[in-house]
Amino acid sequence: MSRLAAGVVLVTAHEPPLTEDGPRGEDVGMTATAFLSVSLDPPLVLVSVREGSRMDDLLAEQPLWAVSLLSDHQRQVAGRFAMKGRISDRLLFADLPHTRGSVSGALLIDGALATLECRTESRVPAGDHTLVIGRVLATSLPAAEASPLTYFRGRYRQLGA
Repeated sequence: MSRLAAGVVLVTAHEPPLTEDGPRGEDVGMTATAFLSVSLDPPLVLVSVREGSRMDDLLAEQPLWAVSLLSDHQRQVAGRFAMKGRISDRLLFADLPHTRGSVSGALLIDGALATLECRTESRVPAGDHTLVIGRVLATSLPAAEASPLTYFRGRYRQLGA
């Protein structure tokens, strides 16, 4: 499957605080290449997340999430959120220009080709992953004219002319 070129996205969600009196929740992010459009009517997308990962656990509880389609100058963003075994993503977002989605509450990365805010419609177990199907609730095109970041043969790549 490394021979299949794929676009690179950052999936984000906001983890609510454990209690109303506790500290505010944390933002969580995950780089993904298994992301696709499922339906235009209604607008549905799918992301594949590793079973038992922090994002899988969060999306099982939090139905609202977002996706930033990364542009070719955001390779470092993709690498930053692809690291496994992180305890917290707070520092990963600290110096990253972003806005908070008005619908999902999740972070949207500035300079992305497009952003989508979604609500989970269904979750499908699939081997060692969970397929999360989300209804698109809102979209924006922060850097619509930029080129996409792609992943091919184990490396981030830029499209040729």
